[in-house]
Amino acid sequence: GRRALPASLPRKEVLHDLPAEQLPCPDCGETRRRIGEEVREQLEYVPASMIVLRHVRPKYACSSCESNVVIAERLPEPIEKGLPGPGLLAQVAVSKYVEHMPLYRQEGFFRRHGIELPRSTTCDWMAATADLLEPIRKAMLRRILLSRVIGTDDTPVKCQDPRTGLITEARLWEYLGEADHRFVVFDFTPDHSAEGPTRMLEGYRSGYLQADAYSVYDQIYARGIVEVGCMAHARRKFYDARKADPERSHVALAWIKRLYEVEDAAKEEIAAATARLIAAAGAPAEASIERELAEGIFHRSRQERSVAILDGFEAWLESAADAALPKSPLGEAVGYARNHWAALKRYVDAGYLSIDNNAVEQLLRTIALGRKNWLHVGGARGGRTAAILISVAQSCKLHRVEPWAYIRDVLERVSTHPASRVDELLPDVWKPG
Repeated sequence: GRRALPASLPRKEVLHDLPAEQLPCPDCGETRRRIGEEVREQLEYVPASMIVLRHVRPKYACSSCESNVVIAERLPEPIEKGLPGPGLLAQVAVSKYVEHMPLYRQEGFFRRHGIELPRSTTCDWMAATADLLEPIRKAMLRRILLSRVIGTDDTPVKCQDPRTGLITEARLWEYLGEADHRFVVFDFTPDHSAEGPTRMLEGYRSGYLQADAYSVYDQIYARGIVEVGCMAHARRKFYDARKADPERSHVALAWIKRLYEVEDAAKEEIAAATARLIAAAGAPAEASIERELAEGIFHRSRQERSVAILDGFEAWLESAADAALPKSPLGEAVGYARNHWAALKRYVDAGYLSIDNNAVEQLLRTIALGRKNWLHVGGARGGRTAAILISVAQSCKLHRVEPWAYIRDVLERVSTHPASRVDELLPDVWKPG
């Protein structure tokens, strides 16, 4: 049947009552009394509206000597003496970095409400909002660096120099923590060098890093971080080679499919074991217990089945390397898999590791959708603003927190909240003020 509408939504009652002439009983003439009601809920949309908050501070003075004037202190605001309230700042940020509505389109939206807000103004607002939320991003990064495994990837974005108008290709890098530290942080760099990952992962001293085979990560692995490869990257290369060498490409794809079948079977076993655990306890188990159960099943399944499949796949790669031309599509796919084989099979070492980096790539889709709409970032400042606000919005979504409500509330509190307790404002523990 139809799902119930959320109880948190406000209700407005619309009464459909009988006219007075229908109330008398047709048999005896007595007025019929109300014995119950039939209720049907309908979802309606009320267009967004703008309001003006008038901050009034009465002044007081002595009535006798007409001196000693006092007035209440001005309350902290996100932008000191600025026009926008926290709700408006949150709306502009969410519209651009969650709904992918560029500022020039929002300019038209505000104009329909009779308000002129040039995109240059809202651009400055977003930079100021990012400055206020930067402590949140830093706190999330500190938590991510406590993870046993971190996933990372990058994607290109166009960057326009505000002075010259020239457009260059910059990068947005993503860093995703594990289940206990499930935050995602983005970082902007003007190029594709190792400076960004090296700076962001400077405090990560032990654990696994799952990434593609880009060479910028080599100096991070050199200090003791263990590399985990992405089987989806390897599969993609064999998939791209299927037209040039369909027979051998499909053999490789079949090997990889067997590895993913083990993962799917383990997920089904985890679901069944979790259901039995809940039934026995009569209530949902703690997240740590369910996670430990899942990791144990993954590790056992991989050791019992995946290791043997990987050994067979490795032997096939050796034979395929002798038969395929090195520069052919298949030869390059085979070469990629062989060159990174140790990293590709490392996921079988622990149940908390993943066979691929797809969780990271899925979060990068918000960048891909965004850049089709806002097209480019405005220099290093615009890139930094985008990285901070996307980090906060996407981390909210990971914890099923509504981004607008979160950003609005944090903007109201961040100016007066003690810096030493910034972790209390993170999306995983946040509660509206």
